[in-house]
Amino acid sequence: MTTTETITATASGTWTLGDLTVNRIGFGAMRLPQTGEALIEAATPRDRDQAVAVLRRAVELGVNHIDTAAFYFSPLRSANELINRALGPYPDDLVITTKVGPGRDPSGHWMPHATPGQLRGQVEENLRQLGRDHLDVVNLRVVGTDSIAERFGALAELRAAGLIRHLGLSNVHPHHVAEARAIAPVVCVQNQYGIGVRPDHDAFVRECGEQGIAYVPFYSIAGAGREAGSQGAADGEVLAVARAHGASPTQVRLAWTLHRGPHVLAIPGTGDPDHLTANVAAGALRLTEDELAALDALHRRGGVA
Repeated sequence: MTTTETITATASGTWTLGDLTVNRIGFGAMRLPQTGEALIEAATPRDRDQAVAVLRRAVELGVNHIDTAAFYFSPLRSANELINRALGPYPDDLVITTKVGPGRDPSGHWMPHATPGQLRGQVEENLRQLGRDHLDVVNLRVVGTDSIAERFGALAELRAAGLIRHLGLSNVHPHHVAEARAIAPVVCVQNQYGIGVRPDHDAFVRECGEQGIAYVPFYSIAGAGREAGSQGAADGEVLAVARAHGASPTQVRLAWTLHRGPHVLAIPGTGDPDHLTANVAAGALRLTEDELAALDALHRRGGVA
């Protein structure tokens, strides 16, 4: 995969979120406000100029899908504020996806999940921070298996009012998708997924594609490391594929994710310009049938690279 030519996000192909076309390699903003583990009270604020530069470079590399949330912040830094500063006025083709449901108070402590009545305030907060008059895509972030009808219905009302263009779901099970689709269209599902992570969700991934719903894995690189990032040595299967392509294990993980179906998107996040370039380039990595078979076997065994 080593090349002197800069690879852009267009190499990953495209998918549509409703009527919005995005390149399948996007960018996750969770790590932008801080260094170290994400979403913790003691996080160290990232250098603002570095974060802004990474966002602008992402767009230069063809990234037109950015995932964010109002609760992505650390002392002195907010992902939404950084996005607004770096990219506003926004390019016409840029799609910003955000999440509502959880909340954090100004000190960073997590608050109870929003009630249907509180969701409008969360939507308006994202609008204010991003400097938008509407949100492209809003995901309802869910914890547990209880009904989401009342909360999703509240977001559907905001969609009808023009504050939201499209709706999605995050951290959900198949029955949540069926429940939501009975209320309003669902354009994406954002769940934890990657090599060795949730192989029991393989059928769910396929079902989303059959329904025209984008599947957007988070922690597809970090695996069990979650907010702390990838931990430990890569599995032998991943290393073998990486060596064969002159790629990194991280790029192989991303490429495997994209190979799960044309509806599967990637939103790797980083505050490092070199990591950003490598992540985007992973969209051009084409794995052979034998390589996919080996990685699929690792995935089914639950091995986390």
